[in-house]
Amino acid sequence: MDEQPAIHFENVSKRFNFDVSEPSSIFETITSKLTRKESSQERELWAVRDASFKVMAGQSLGIIGRNGSGKSTLLKLASGIIQPTIGRVIARGRISALLELGAGFHTDLTGKENIYLNASILGMSQEDVEKCYDDIVDFSELSEFIHMPVKHYSSGMYMRLGFSVAVHVYPDILIIDEILTVGDQSFQNKCIDRIYSLKKKGVTIVFVSHNLSTVRNLCSDVIWMEMGRLMILAPTNETISRYQQHLFQGSQEAGTSTEQQENFNRWGSREIEITSVRFINGEGEERDTFHLGREFTVEMSYIAHQQIAKPEFGLAIFRQDGVQINGPNNLLDGFPIRNVLGAGIIRYHLKELSLLPGTYNVTAAIHDGRLPKAYDFHEEAYTFRVGSSGSFALQGVVELPATWEHESIEVKNHKDLPQPAP
Repeated sequence: MDEQPAIHFENVSKRFNFDVSEPSSIFETITSKLTRKESSQERELWAVRDASFKVMAGQSLGIIGRNGSGKSTLLKLASGIIQPTIGRVIARGRISALLELGAGFHTDLTGKENIYLNASILGMSQEDVEKCYDDIVDFSELSEFIHMPVKHYSSGMYMRLGFSVAVHVYPDILIIDEILTVGDQSFQNKCIDRIYSLKKKGVTIVFVSHNLSTVRNLCSDVIWMEMGRLMILAPTNETISRYQQHLFQGSQEAGTSTEQQENFNRWGSREIEITSVRFINGEGEERDTFHLGREFTVEMSYIAHQQIAKPEFGLAIFRQDGVQINGPNNLLDGFPIRNVLGAGIIRYHLKELSLLPGTYNVTAAIHDGRLPKAYDFHEEAYTFRVGSSGSFALQGVVELPATWEHESIEVKNHKDLPQPAP
């Protein structure tokens, strides 16, 4: 007899209706009541279309896709928060879901009261809650605030308490949305460690995240959602590879100009200013998509409004999840510039780009090479992408040029073989 899946989607579609002519003022609200039949422009949004898949007990399933692709709707259907318009969703076991900040919290109740409320909704007895109550509070690190009404909590405190309850109520199925991006990095790491611990214990996990590195490490299989449709359900590396290739092709079709963030943090005294940053390929062409093993140049243009002695031109490249790849500058690399005045260009050149496929943000900055003073600092203001070029290297940050070797050792007696350490 086949094992029953923990979650089973059978031809599931979910439709939302919305009014595109929603009134925005009191006057429009009153008049719309009188003319609704004539002015109402109700439309349909199919957030999920024809989704069929199974999540087996103990499996860790990731869901990826762009914003608006239907990922969160899929989680709400799996957790029973909303019901499908067509098809059915079958879930077996206790489900603990962390989907939205404060979901399931009563804002006028204290943190302690909300722990008991949430646990009771999940079917736990008061005795069971009392057994895990101290662990929930200790994990959340909110002991000083546990008797405070949660309406006074910050978003990070909401996440701490909500996650702590979700992972301590003995779930059979744990469903988590991108909520883990809230809060400080140390607590996020603590949450990820806890998820890994539950995975080892056989808890079924369904996880939505834009952090492909975390998805790759945590999940055995991944769903890619696009415009409400399930594009592929396959082993993690295959799904992520196809998803990234789709994104890179889309960016190339959209154009080749360097992408600059619309809003970024900028500071400095501006005696010398960065006027542009461009990414150049081996043919001297400006691009925003590059390939592993090809030439890559960052070109920074500047203008010095007065003579500047020993300027320090620096860069920092970050993967999209915030991991810093490097932080070169001309002084550290033994390329001092005595002084500058007026306009100029400085280039940082790589003969072979070793970064694996992904999206990368670049900080560009000019400092005083002798004093801790920033002339112009553009924090993660520029973006480029690395597309797939046939490499099978998927995990990590960079490709390291290396070869494999194997040597067989002939032995006449198995006693002569090296013995494992005790």
